[in-house]
Amino acid sequence: MKILETERLVLRQISVEDADFILDLLNQPSFVKYIGDRNLRTIDDARQYILTRFVASYEQFGYGFYLVELKQNEAPIGICGLVKRETLPDADIGFAFLPDYWSQGYAFESAQAVMDYAKNVLKLKRILAITTKDNESSGKLLNKIGLKFERLIHLNEEELKLFSVDL
Repeated sequence: MKILETERLVLRQISVEDADFILDLLNQPSFVKYIGDRNLRTIDDARQYILTRFVASYEQFGYGFYLVELKQNEAPIGICGLVKRETLPDADIGFAFLPDYWSQGYAFESAQAVMDYAKNVLKLKRILAITTKDNESSGKLLNKIGLKFERLIHLNEEELKLFSVDL
C-alpha cells in the first residue's frame, strides 16, 4: 500500500513479496556495521522478519518502515520510516539505502517526507533517532531534517547517539 510520494520516490508498506530486497539490504556491509546484523540468511528469514517487524508495526502502531522505490521504474532502493521501540519513549526515524543510491538526495527526500507525514498525518509530537557514534553521514542527515543531538544513551549494550525534535 502506497503511503507517500515525493518528486522522485514512492514509499509503500513492505510485504513478504519484498523478501529478496530486504535480505539483500539488511546484509549490506554498511547496514551490518551501522545498524546491526539482523541474522537474516535466507528468503524465509527475510519473510519472517517482514511479518514480525514491519507488518506487525503497521498493525500495532499504524506506521513503520516503508520500502523506498524510484518512481520512474519502481526499483527498490532502500527503506525509510518510523519505529516504536520499547526502549525509547517516542517513535524514531530510520533509513537504510543500497550503496548505489547514496549521495543522490534519496535519503533526505524520503526522510523529509516521513517527517512531514509524522507531523501532519500521524500527529506525532516528537521524533527521535539513534545512530552509532561513528555514523557521521546519518547524523548530518538527521540534522538536515530538523533533529538535534541530545545525548549519548546505552541501548543493547552499545553507546549510541540520541537525536530528537519536537514537532
